Amino acid sequence: MIVVTAATGQLGRLVVEGLLARVPAEGTAVEGLAVEGLAVAVRSPEKAAAWAARGVEVREADYGRPETLATAFRAGDTVLLISGSEVGARVAQHTAVVDAAAAAGAARIVYTGVLGGDEAGFDLAAEHKATEAAILASGLPYTFLRNGWYTENYTDQAAGAVERGVVLGSSGDGPVASASRADYAAAAVAVLTGEGHENRAYELSGDEAWTQSAYAAELAAQSGRPVAYVDVSPQEHRAALVGAGLPEGFADILVDVDAAIGRGELARDRGVLSALIGRPTTPLADSVKAALGT
Repeated sequence: MIVVTAATGQLGRLVVEGLLARVPAEGTAVEGLAVEGLAVAVRSPEKAAAWAARGVEVREADYGRPETLATAFRAGDTVLLISGSEVGARVAQHTAVVDAAAAAGAARIVYTGVLGGDEAGFDLAAEHKATEAAILASGLPYTFLRNGWYTENYTDQAAGAVERGVVLGSSGDGPVASASRADYAAAAVAVLTGEGHENRAYELSGDEAWTQSAYAAELAAQSGRPVAYVDVSPQEHRAALVGAGLPEGFADILVDVDAAIGRGELARDRGVLSALIGRPTTPLADSVKAALGT
């Protein structure tokens, strides 16, 4: 059985739909060969009711409630551990999932980490490094999907940037080779359904590296309104983020990521993702168009 954790999240939903397009929800047999089915392990099972109606097995699994994890996995499962969103709590949460999967006799664990793995020099990578270490210590066969920056991290705020006429950051002319959430979901589907991915780590980034100035120019071109990139100091960037309502800890992480972008850390390993999914990654222009509805 393929089991997708955090399946009702933004990435998880895309993975589940991608899997349903390729494998039967319920385990069957084709010419005498077993075909594994699909399960979702989610914090709120009621949110997965539509998938249950399509034959997907729904299991409860709350990263923050380890008691729910004891029954979330079965012997022989291939588990996709989608990283949690609670920065600061993720090592304990992820380790609890890994321990439960190992105790159940899972066949493999696939984990969505961060680009660069042990080589990543930004703070956001620390919890991902610790999770990968926990997976290695478990002895489970693994696949590490080290996802780069999501284009939606920018385009989700595209309308506001156009309204203000400003894209604010502190990455200078640093390039970022982002990819869309759908691109990363396609990579997860590929390794969950394909062969030859055991005990491998994939460094995943978009085909195209672009700067914040290029992003602002794309917003301007597609909206027909002036938009400029304003590069500020890390301190000014942090103050602006906190002033916009972000928690201080999260603001620190974003400023630190911009510093990593300035060093080129999020523009590495281009071409690996597109090779894995068998198509080019989504261009920035396409993501901007979708965000702005142009």
